Amino acid sequence: MTKPITRKLRCAIYTRKSNEAGLEQEFNSLHAQREACEAYIASQKSEGWVLVRDQYDDGGISGGTLERPGLKRLMQDVEDGLVDVIVVYKIDRLSRSLADFAKLVEVFDQHGVTFVSVTQQFNTTTSMGRLTLNILLSFAQFEREVTAERIRDKVAASRRKGMWMGGVPPFGYRVENRKLVVDDEAATRVRWIFARFLEIGSCTELAREVDTRSIRTPRGNRIDKKYLYRLLNNRAYLGEAVHKGESYPGEHDAIIDRETWDRVHTILQESPRKRAARTRSDTPALLKGLLFGPDGAAFSPTHTRKGGKLYRYYVSQTVLKHGAGSCPVGRVPAGEIEATVIDQLRAVFRQPEIVAGTLRAARAQDEEITEVDARAALQQLDPLWDELFPAEQARIVTLLVERVDVGTNGLNVRLRVDGLGSLAREMMADLGTAA
Repeated sequence: MTKPITRKLRCAIYTRKSNEAGLEQEFNSLHAQREACEAYIASQKSEGWVLVRDQYDDGGISGGTLERPGLKRLMQDVEDGLVDVIVVYKIDRLSRSLADFAKLVEVFDQHGVTFVSVTQQFNTTTSMGRLTLNILLSFAQFEREVTAERIRDKVAASRRKGMWMGGVPPFGYRVENRKLVVDDEAATRVRWIFARFLEIGSCTELAREVDTRSIRTPRGNRIDKKYLYRLLNNRAYLGEAVHKGESYPGEHDAIIDRETWDRVHTILQESPRKRAARTRSDTPALLKGLLFGPDGAAFSPTHTRKGGKLYRYYVSQTVLKHGAGSCPVGRVPAGEIEATVIDQLRAVFRQPEIVAGTLRAARAQDEEITEVDARAALQQLDPLWDELFPAEQARIVTLLVERVDVGTNGLNVRLRVDGLGSLAREMMADLGTAA
């Protein structure tokens, strides 16, 4: 009698460990799982079971996801028809999620692959095996959810005690022995950011100044407006720990005092549009983009508040980039230099050569304009200047002035003759309307 030929069943072993602890050992959990599975396959040799050469291992990866390199390779080989039986130590090695496992079993069924657990003996080709599988998976998922709840409860309890629970430390701190410790150099920058925001009240302007000072995040990235908003709202700087919107006294030291925090947040509670409008009205920069130092570097407008009083300045970009002393004229009071430029403008309005240049420029657009008209238009601007809104004053200065050079010996104002002509035509039109 001819002995029936036993069909060879290609068996693939899958192993997994949730964390990386112990993986560096010569004999670790993955090895133990594989050894038990190999022994089980050897016991089924008479049934035609043979071990495939490929190994499918995932170390340090949770069973709550299917995004695992070893599992992906295994499923690809299943779809390619290279595997007949999958052997695992326990079913939760393959997945702890009932929904995910259902997806895997569906793929197994499509390709005629059976699934075997060494420690929980059942066969998914039978109805009893499927029932057992579903029961065990339900318990595995229950265990996973309970574990997650325990972790969440532990984190919440730790945060209520003010403990640091990991993650990226806030700018100004570093982590030592699982605790936040103040980084003195970075903390100084954080305090400057808070203090500077109190002075200017604008994250947009503050972001520009932070950039000019080359202040970067701990990872070396640029600090933008969004980052500044998050920083200014981070209660860790008060020495607090926050969990789900609730604040608790932290184990770490504060960087910002309560008074500064409250003043900053009084400003932040106001609409950004209102703050921006107030900033622009409080700090009219008549010479923005027009003022240059002896080294050719542009001057940027800035301001500060002391004792409730506003002080405006123009600061050289050289000083902002390289520090005090890098430019012979690094910082000038805004009010004084703007008044000097306006006085020079008022004086040149009366000069015959300026009137003649204005007349030529105006006649290029309107040949009927006379010298008397041009002089009257320029003279009209002088008494009206103080009545103009800051935005209109800035527009006129930009129209009339090409460049202002400031040096150790004084100012040099370069005018736009074509701008004078345009302004003269505007003034004459206004005079005609008034008449």
